[in-house]
Amino acid sequence: QVQLVESGGGLVQAGGSLRLSCAASGRTFSSYAMGWFRQAPGKEREFVAGISWRGDRRAFGDSVKGRSTISKDNTRNAVYLQMNSLKSEDTGVYYCAAVSRAGAPPLMDREYDYWGQGTQVTVSS
Repeated sequence: QVQLVESGGGLVQAGGSLRLSCAASGRTFSSYAMGWFRQAPGKEREFVAGISWRGDRRAFGDSVKGRSTISKDNTRNAVYLQMNSLKSEDTGVYYCAAVSRAGAPPLMDREYDYWGQGTQVTVSS
């Protein structure tokens, strides 16, 4: 069982940066691939970024590719999403997700087993 708590959301101006954190409970965090998803009002949940359990493989959604990085600290049971050059379309609720799996991080939300409550990110233009 893994419990996830996101933090770091807030209001930021377009062009700015934000770092989201996800704190995980559980002694086997190192065996989990992690993902970040977001959902804007009236839209489906969208894959943002993912990282493998070892932290050696990463994936990014097309909308954030080149503007974002994801990292995983197994000693702190945490995963981070750094987003730069923020745009108004980055606005939404950002969710952290986890699944016990080797290999590349999954891109589909249905492949993840555990979810946080989400943190709101609002980008003002």
